Amino acid sequence: MTEISAQTQSALSRIVAERQAKGRVPGLVGAVARDGGLAWSEGVGSADLDRPGAAPTADTQYLIASHSKTFTAVTIMALRDEGKLTLDDQLDQLLPETKHGGITVRQMLSHSSGMQREPVGDVWDTMAFPNRDELLTGWNESERIGKPHHRFHYSNLVYSLLGEVIERLEGRSWYDSVKARILQPLEMSRTTVGFDGGPAAQGYYVPPWSDVPVKEPVLDIGAMNACGGLASTAADLAKWASFIADPVDSVLSADTVEEMCQPQIMVDERWVLGFGLGFMLLRLGNRVTVGHTGGMPGHITGTFVHRPSGTAGIALMNTTSAPDPAALATDLALKVLETDPAKPTPWTPGTTIPEDLTTVLGTWYSEGSPFVFSVVGGTLQAVAQGAPDWKPPAIFEKLSEDVYRTVSGREAGELLRITRDDNGTPTTLHWATYLCTRQPIAFGEQV
Repeated sequence: MTEISAQTQSALSRIVAERQAKGRVPGLVGAVARDGGLAWSEGVGSADLDRPGAAPTADTQYLIASHSKTFTAVTIMALRDEGKLTLDDQLDQLLPETKHGGITVRQMLSHSSGMQREPVGDVWDTMAFPNRDELLTGWNESERIGKPHHRFHYSNLVYSLLGEVIERLEGRSWYDSVKARILQPLEMSRTTVGFDGGPAAQGYYVPPWSDVPVKEPVLDIGAMNACGGLASTAADLAKWASFIADPVDSVLSADTVEEMCQPQIMVDERWVLGFGLGFMLLRLGNRVTVGHTGGMPGHITGTFVHRPSGTAGIALMNTTSAPDPAALATDLALKVLETDPAKPTPWTPGTTIPEDLTTVLGTWYSEGSPFVFSVVGGTLQAVAQGAPDWKPPAIFEKLSEDVYRTVSGREAGELLRITRDDNGTPTTLHWATYLCTRQPIAFGEQV
């Protein structure tokens, strides 16, 4: 793992200390994950004011609330990959008793179904949360307040129903599915429904007009666990963030995680926050971070990952009226990216050039613009001349003689066909059907 320099660690400590003091947070943990694991963490304040001065650590459990939705979403996508459902399945195909038709799994994952936010019954007022039967009865009494895909509308109710979908398809509880499919393979032993009895943060409400915190209750949210029932630690969330950055097939394929991180709908009119399939997509300048926030009485949390660098920030706070957890988590991650970036991977020379590609390499022009075709590690790739470093090359996979599939990057999925003269010299390429020539030409000009 790449170490974080002492200077950057000092800057991270200052961010955490300032946020805890200004936000009047009884006990705050900030952490950074990098290169597959926890790289830095620090606790400030007290995990429990009955033990003043005992600061929380990376092993202190907090209620992570709506982080739970990301675990629900990964489980749903694993079921999709196994052929047990599709993203276009309608909920009434999976839960026949539902009276709301036309709601798809994709809409549910991306908060674009238009369904109301919470279960019926003013649950956050009464603190009486539904069991499975009550959840389904209440679902049929709930409103579809918007048109599908018309606008983003966050819904704890919808994610609670996704938990029911998982239970029906798996024949076991939502948590048992999450534990077997995600937590055990990733060795996240302290991510549990509610607290596990180990070191944990007491939740508080800090009133605006006094500095005397009030203890918050620990709630049992019943059949809503799939939308917000989990507790976890910074150490475990570092493992989760590392998986999001670099998935393991035993949990979910990299292609599927990438699919989950594609925007499905924008949350705000400035296109700063979007939503994928279960993940928040938060744009910060030229970078996009992926993750989620969580809020329960006395616990406000956030985890966001910059996937290209594998760097994540984690924020855990034990107060209801906490500073923005997404801002704190991303501030920590960006500080590392800006002041202590990982060293570039050393360049290593290749060993072979496929014989049929030797005369293909070099510059080709399409629509008047140059593209450079090269071989890296024995594989054909192409980049637009002058493209920024952050833009990945198009990567090609050979299908048959002179026919390649673009497997990633520009025009992913499209074919590249090579045409040769009688001597075997390439004369033209057709990439996604667009003509590529050795010299720039106008449309309609003869080759």
